[in-house]
Amino acid sequence: MFLWCNRKHEIIEVVLSRESQYEEILRAVGALPGIIEEASDRGNIRLITKRCYCTTKNSIGRNVDANNMLLLMPVSYQAGWEYYRVIAFRHKDFRRLAEKIPELPCELVIIRKSIVDGSIGGSVPVSVDDLFSNLTSRQLDTLLTSYFMGYFSFPRKTNVVEIARAKKVARTTFQEHLTKAENKLVANVVPYLQLLQTA
Repeated sequence: MFLWCNRKHEIIEVVLSRESQYEEILRAVGALPGIIEEASDRGNIRLITKRCYCTTKNSIGRNVDANNMLLLMPVSYQAGWEYYRVIAFRHKDFRRLAEKIPELPCELVIIRKSIVDGSIGGSVPVSVDDLFSNLTSRQLDTLLTSYFMGYFSFPRKTNVVEIARAKKVARTTFQEHLTKAENKLVANVVPYLQLLQTA
């Protein structure tokens, strides 16, 4: 489960590992208080809550804010644990947060610490979902086939006609899937390129 927050509303996304879980999870999350909108398919359920809970008293989000740190979204939930990623600009800010933890209704386990070398934008991790989630399985297959047949090599080792023939599909159909996949992939990468450009 993932949570995004804009300090006013929360978006909760439940990612299902099996389609058979869909009806059960849909009933469970539908009973949560404060849901104002729901969107779902057989693989994911997305909910928008009425208000943000990370600004409530003694929440992790509120304490991160109070100690001049930056909370990176999403917060992820797995096997009963909440996983937060934060950027601390000074060691003393993180120490203050760590000292506050015993007063909170949670346990703090630091999984990894690293030094930001360069811009903050360069330290933001890119998830596979960020880059590829809006590509269809056919578009992903088209990209992979094109790559492994040498379409993206320089100079190119093949062309769309040869790949379409190997896949036994019409050239125009293959070209359409490839163009749509390339357009989506570039659109997904652009926000990260802009972060690097402004660094």
